Amino acid sequence: MESNRYLDIAPEVKSALDAGRPVVALESTIISHGMPYPQNRDTALEVERIIRDLGAVPATVAILGGRLKAGLSEAEIDYLARTGSGVAKASRRDLPVLVAKGADGATTVTTTMMIAAMAGIEVFATGGIGGVHRGAEVTMDISADLEELAETPVMVICAGAKSILDLGLTLEYLETKGVPVIGYGTDELPAFYTRRSGFGVDYRLDTPEELAKAFHVKREMKLRGGMLVTNPIPEEYSMDADVINKAIDEAVAEAKTQGIHGKATTPFLLARIKELTGGDSLESNIQLVYNNARLAAKTAVALSDLER
Repeated sequence: MESNRYLDIAPEVKSALDAGRPVVALESTIISHGMPYPQNRDTALEVERIIRDLGAVPATVAILGGRLKAGLSEAEIDYLARTGSGVAKASRRDLPVLVAKGADGATTVTTTMMIAAMAGIEVFATGGIGGVHRGAEVTMDISADLEELAETPVMVICAGAKSILDLGLTLEYLETKGVPVIGYGTDELPAFYTRRSGFGVDYRLDTPEELAKAFHVKREMKLRGGMLVTNPIPEEYSMDADVINKAIDEAVAEAKTQGIHGKATTPFLLARIKELTGGDSLESNIQLVYNNARLAAKTAVALSDLER
């Protein structure tokens, strides 16, 4: 791993990496843009606790004062949570300017993958990835997450692509880019708030050890890019597909009417869906993040065992 003069690796994370112990990267956009305060802070800290309890080290990623951070303190997490959308949502295009200005940024899936790879972290847990937005054949609104998955060697564990997206086109894009889409214990792509989407995955794997071995082999073969693991939301927190789809359709229509586009789209839609579902979508969002953190920690432990 080449050193990066703009990267700060937290001491706990660096010690684990140097010793070959398991580390799990976590994004910060979910803290600043994905949930209201204090649920965002409490969720972030609970995710870190879950990962530690399962034998891995959490590394929440962000940009603070122009520094790329792999691993945050509790005070830094609280700062991001309280500041909320006052922190820039940072994708790949934003990194050089934010760093040059000495500014703060909450990392998306894309930038979390980038900084994790710089630090030497191979496993990353998030809520859901971005993808091809509905109407992209006109707007060309396609998340940078998909390009990053094609380029950056990190395993991303999520609850599927966000159901506000065009899931069929998202899968087609990933196929074109050669990104393996794996269903954890399922043959069907989960759709974030719900366990089923009607679309199939490339492969089904049923244990953290199988996930770790697949990623380990990919790395040994020196194949470019990452691997996407889709982990269905637990049954008891899965939302009724008709209810959530109705809320999504209504929120998408409102976004179009209000002229909301680009990086503002996802935060708007998630907030509006929360309102339309009476808060049920927020609880589902929190629980699926916990579920992904558990799987990521177990997979990172298995991968660490393979690579020793």
